[in-house]
Amino acid sequence: MPETTPPPVPAQPRIAVPRTLREALDPAWLGDALRACADGARVESVEQVELIRTVATKVRFAVTFAGSPEKRGFCLKGLLDVDEMTARGGPTCVLEADFYCKVAPAVPDLRVPECVSAVIDREGQQAVIVMRDLIVDGARFCSALEPFTADDAAQSLAQLATLHARSDFLAGADWIRPRAAELARMTYITPELLQEMLDGPRGVNLPPEIRDAARLIAAMRALAARDEGRRQFMIHGDAHAGNIFRTAEGMGVIDWQLLQRGGWALDVAYHLNAVLPTSIAEAEERRLLGEYLTRMRAAGMAMPGDEEAWAQYREAMVYGYYLWAITRRVDPPIINQFVDRLGKAVSRHESHALLGVA
Repeated sequence: MPETTPPPVPAQPRIAVPRTLREALDPAWLGDALRACADGARVESVEQVELIRTVATKVRFAVTFAGSPEKRGFCLKGLLDVDEMTARGGPTCVLEADFYCKVAPAVPDLRVPECVSAVIDREGQQAVIVMRDLIVDGARFCSALEPFTADDAAQSLAQLATLHARSDFLAGADWIRPRAAELARMTYITPELLQEMLDGPRGVNLPPEIRDAARLIAAMRALAARDEGRRQFMIHGDAHAGNIFRTAEGMGVIDWQLLQRGGWALDVAYHLNAVLPTSIAEAEERRLLGEYLTRMRAAGMAMPGDEEAWAQYREAMVYGYYLWAITRRVDPPIINQFVDRLGKAVSRHESHALLGVA
């Protein structure tokens, strides 16, 4: 089988990071940002196609360059028109830009959008990325609430395995942090606030012991402590359905703002139980885990035995559950579904007991 051609390294023009949508779509700024992929041609027109605002802004747009009538589609992502509190999330944008500049070219079999330009302000800890518009080429982005079949999950899990199998990249890449451990140590979500959120609509279908905030915090800390003592892999960290896209060639992965080093099980347990309805996850997860382990071993990765891997998988449910339990700035239906699915997985697998949390 021929080797996959790695994606090109994005241009990194030394220009200002735009802070507003208007600045980002300014023809003069885009001309500088896209100079490398347009042979220096001037941007003559910019047409906004779609705008998606969550925490970050994603805007699809079409550009016409001087000397050509062709419209070329791009997608820009960054923190635009945000308040001071949201702007503090800029380091995650820098992390994502570094993924496209450093990691993606080193993992050619990983299906990701082609990033053509990464504009990074390291001193100010802000960045935007400009990617080719996959939708123009026929790709479809999944919804966060889109239910996967087991076959779908096998395909998306194979993409995560491709990333995990290149964990040798972590040597010398100290900028890829152990985010789960850092998450466990943070204090801006107090036990009282977390309990209030779990007592609301997001936890309505979960048993009281799973909605216990103090117990969940203790479990997350116990998981982080165990995870730091295990072999570290390069993991996505937030692989729910909303961060998956479909093409004729197969599934791909987007949104690398939680790229991190950690145990493989953090990704696998979170992914399967976020994308699969609970009944399907319960019926298929052990088979899917086995397929993942087989794929990793075939790639030359030393993995734990099947029973030890199953135990690590069961413990790791706490990561995804905690991540969504503390989430606030996402649409409530998405939060509620993920807390429900992941909380039920924690209950089903008795993750607290495995972690020694009463």
